[in-house]
Amino acid sequence: MERKRATVAVAVLGMAVLAACGGGGGDAAPAAQGTQVTFWGWAKGTKEVVEAFNKSHKDIQIKFEEIPSGNAGGYAKFSNAVKAGNAPDVMSVEYPQLPDFVNQGALQDISSDVADVKTKYPDNVFSLVTLGGKTWSLPMDAAPQVFFYRKDLFEKNKIEIPKTWDDFRKAAEQVKKADKKARIATFFPDDPSVLAALSWQAGGKWFGTEGEAWKVSINDEASKKVADYWQGLVKDDLVKVQPSFSQEWNAAFEDDTLWGYVGANWGAGVMKGNHAGQSGKWAIAPVPNWGTPASGMLGGTTFGVSKTSKNTKAAAEVIKWLTGSEDAWKARLASGTSSGFPAIADLVPVAAKSFDASFYGGQDIYALFSDAYKTIQPGWTWGPSMVQTLTSFKDALGKVSSGETTIPATLDTVQQSTVAEIKSRGLNVAQQ
Repeated sequence: MERKRATVAVAVLGMAVLAACGGGGGDAAPAAQGTQVTFWGWAKGTKEVVEAFNKSHKDIQIKFEEIPSGNAGGYAKFSNAVKAGNAPDVMSVEYPQLPDFVNQGALQDISSDVADVKTKYPDNVFSLVTLGGKTWSLPMDAAPQVFFYRKDLFEKNKIEIPKTWDDFRKAAEQVKKADKKARIATFFPDDPSVLAALSWQAGGKWFGTEGEAWKVSINDEASKKVADYWQGLVKDDLVKVQPSFSQEWNAAFEDDTLWGYVGANWGAGVMKGNHAGQSGKWAIAPVPNWGTPASGMLGGTTFGVSKTSKNTKAAAEVIKWLTGSEDAWKARLASGTSSGFPAIADLVPVAAKSFDASFYGGQDIYALFSDAYKTIQPGWTWGPSMVQTLTSFKDALGKVSSGETTIPATLDTVQQSTVAEIKSRGLNVAQQ
């Protein structure tokens, strides 16, 4: 199971920052008998994974606290705890935000602690957690894009499953014609990670390096194409505009006015958990493309050790088990709430057997995820200030539905604010 390379590049000037903030307060001694490791996270199924760990381990026990997802307050909570010196030992950090937390000095270099499991990961995945030649977290999953759709309603109205984005617009028109209240999908004004994944799929490259400077191109041609496309869908009222995972969004599925969802593999567990009464009515297809099968990555979780942890060795053992144990994946997916796709390729068959796909009519969804995983576009890089970048996006996109701005215009707005932020951190930015 291999995915094309999608690296996290760090400018040379950023390397000095990374080197300066490494190490932290970890204890180099082996884990003591009965060590307690504190862990903050939000990924579906984590409670069941922690229970499985605690039942099977005597020398280490996990004290788990479920917190809001990162952009919903989890990252702010973590940052504040790091500053206050009372951060947990282990923290969930998604791929986009990892460089930001490393640059802030919030995480420890765990290279030596996880060297024994590095070879289990494809190089192109492990590169996402490697900055400045050091390892800062372990990948749990990958998150290829897919399209969820109401199979029964599509078949009833003779709507073909869209293969391209041109097809998707035609299908959107057919859905609206079939039921004037129904829409094929949703534009999320509060979730810029979707726009990032769509831009990634289209061949966009928001960040890169040029010599010793960061190259920022959030408003590149590919991303503008994506923004123009979705602006057209919004303008022509072919998609709903609703906050992600909101009450109104879920209600639209329940009253049959939302027939699809452009998401990622992990959405399979979300849909199954939130809409159990529609079991057998849903199916999953590859995400529509621009002419050639392709995918971006929408989310994805890693686990890092905070710089203030005094239990580095024990924390490292915990994250190796959370990400790489068959029992961990069995527990996570048997919960029925998670449809995670393991970053370690050898664990994909375990995941496929552990997730009950009856909600999708028994469809082999992990085969679909695997195919999507292989088409993730190469060359994508996350920038050094993604928390700020995504916050700026959220602020700008929130004004789209009122007509105060457009989706293409938000790219220009965030381009400017991101360049300013990176410069304010003392890092070089290449001339555009």
